[in-house]
Amino acid sequence: MTAPARPADPLISIVVPVLNEAEAVPVFLAALTDALPAARLEIVFVDDGSTDATPAVLEAALAADPRCVVVTLSRNFGKEAALTAGLAAATGDVVVPMDVDLQDPPAVIPLLLAKWREGYDVAYGLREDRGTDSFLKRQSALWFYRIFNKTSDLPIPENTGDFRLMDRRVVDALNLLPERVRFMKGLFAWVGFRAVPVPYARAPRRAGRTKFNARRLWRLALDGFTCFSSMPLRIWSYVGAAVAGAAIVYAAVIVAKTLLLGRDVPGYASLMTVVLLLGGIQLITLGVIGEYLGRLFVEVKGRPVYVVDTVRRGVPAEGDGVPRP
Repeated sequence: MTAPARPADPLISIVVPVLNEAEAVPVFLAALTDALPAARLEIVFVDDGSTDATPAVLEAALAADPRCVVVTLSRNFGKEAALTAGLAAATGDVVVPMDVDLQDPPAVIPLLLAKWREGYDVAYGLREDRGTDSFLKRQSALWFYRIFNKTSDLPIPENTGDFRLMDRRVVDALNLLPERVRFMKGLFAWVGFRAVPVPYARAPRRAGRTKFNARRLWRLALDGFTCFSSMPLRIWSYVGAAVAGAAIVYAAVIVAKTLLLGRDVPGYASLMTVVLLLGGIQLITLGVIGEYLGRLFVEVKGRPVYVVDTVRRGVPAEGDGVPRP
C-alpha cells in the first residue's frame, strides 16, 4: 500500500463527550498527557447538559490547559448528539473520539496513529479483551453485533465502539451527514474509507459512574436497527404470509372433516388461541412500524441534532501550533 502524504506532526483532536463526569475529567487529562507527552493535542470536551460540578471542572481545565476546548450544549441531547457536536468542533488533522472513563486507554492512540501513517484513513480500536465488563454486558453486546450484522446491509466490526482515529477527510464526510437520529457506529462504517483494526484490552473505569444503563443501551440498539436495516419491517411480512398459509391449511382441514364426518370441529379454545395469536402478531407489527414511523417523524421535522450554548477555547501558549479562530 502506498501511503498518501501525511503531516509529520499532525494536530490530534481528542473528542470527549461528558455528562456529570467531574471526577473523571482531571484523571483523564493526566492520563492523556502521560500517554502523549510530545503530541500536538486539541482536547474537545462536549458538556452534554451536566448537572454536577462538571462545568466548573471544565472551566478550570480550560484556564489551566491551552489545548482544551469546551463545547457546552444547551441541554442533554444524548451521547450520539454530543459526539456529533464534538466532531463538528474538532479542527485536527486526525480526530479521536473516546470516553472520559479511560476504559479505552490513551496509550493505544500512538498505535492508531502508526496505522494512519501507514496510509489507513481509519484505525479503530478492537476490544480484544472485555474482561472488565460484566457478563451480561458482554453477552448483550455479542448478540447485538451478531443480529445487527445478519440483518443490516452494512455490517459493523464486532467489539468495536466509538474509539478510533480518523483522518480529516473522514470527519469532513461525517459532518455532511444530515440525519437526526444518529447511530455513530453505523455512520462510521457507512462513510467507508480504508480502515484497519487495532486490538487492545479494555481497562476498568478509572473514575465516576457509567451513564449508560440498560434502558439507554436498549434505545441505542433500536436506533441502530432502525437506522441501518429494514429487516424488522420485512420479517413481519414473512410472518404474516406464514400465518396466512397456516390458516388456509387449517381451513381446508376443517372443510374436509366437515364433508367426510358430517360435523363441525368444536373448538372455542382453539378459536380463542388463533384470535389471540393473530392479535398479538398485529400489535407487534404495529409496534415495529411505529418505531420506524417515529424516526421518520423526527427526520421530517428537520430540527438540529443539538444546540450549542457556548464554545470556549483555551488561550494558546506562544508557538504551540494549535489553531484558534
